Amino acid sequence: MPAKNASAKTVSLVLGSGGARGMAHIGVIRCLEDQGYEITNIAGASIGALVGGFYAAGQLDKFQSWVCALDRRDVLGLLDLSFTGGGIFKGDKVMEALRALIKDSTIERLPIDFTAVAVDLDRQKEVWFRDGSLFEAIRGSIAIPTIFKPHHYRGMLLVDGGVLNPVPVSATMQHITDLTVAVNLNSRRSQFAEPFRASKAHVSLNQASQNSVQRAIRRFIERWNKEDEFEHTPTSQFSTLELLNRSVETMQNIIAHMKLSADLPEVVIEVPHDCGGLFDYHLADEIIEQGYALCLEALIRYEAIGKAEQQTISSAEVDLDES
Repeated sequence: MPAKNASAKTVSLVLGSGGARGMAHIGVIRCLEDQGYEITNIAGASIGALVGGFYAAGQLDKFQSWVCALDRRDVLGLLDLSFTGGGIFKGDKVMEALRALIKDSTIERLPIDFTAVAVDLDRQKEVWFRDGSLFEAIRGSIAIPTIFKPHHYRGMLLVDGGVLNPVPVSATMQHITDLTVAVNLNSRRSQFAEPFRASKAHVSLNQASQNSVQRAIRRFIERWNKEDEFEHTPTSQFSTLELLNRSVETMQNIIAHMKLSADLPEVVIEVPHDCGGLFDYHLADEIIEQGYALCLEALIRYEAIGKAEQQTISSAEVDLDES
């Protein structure tokens, strides 16, 4: 984490939900640092809570090094099938791997103010974790419905914060900063934008290890990640889970833009949904680069608008002086 710069613009950073596309959050953070901005508080939902939590703890370098070293086999090895219902995967292996990187911390003692957003299923409302165990809050926030089992914590049954608030800007509004930067990971790709083309393939069945559990996981992943075929194949040939994923992404994008319209940040970074699939963590390097580039473009637009407004104010002051 960089040293504080008294002259730097302060930022409230909002990191949205969206699976492995959340590696773009790392690129956004690196870009903000390189451009001289100081992140003073973070709110995150799902993968945004995970990346944001590690950054707030001053441990993003460790997380980035770990995730960028993952290959397809490593990613699949972190998916522990659940045979008791509630979700396809238990999520225990993922949390064990994260705990091996850093020790748990209490959120209120982190160097940067942090909020993890989850959803309480029983009460049907958002929950903002601003104290207590960092890992318990992250585990609740990343519990994608039907994919990872819900998490029991503080008497609540928690699922992915993106269910109700995919880009939780409202969780940063108590902080006063120079600007708010929000990252939406479920944006539709612009018709004018160049499509994202990963140099590595999506997780594939034909590279599977041969034990039965791994084969079952790979069959699931393969069906999930056939991005190109999805565009040209009748939906009846695709799994219910695949259609559910696309439906959830569409729903979250709509909810995100409704929320963003109500609490409009100064900078919104739109990461297209074709930037990476739900489990494509082996593409981390490329998705991080994509996030960096998108953030830089957004900051250039923001700063250009600021300069134009300043010039307008200056011109108006000259006119008043002359009159």
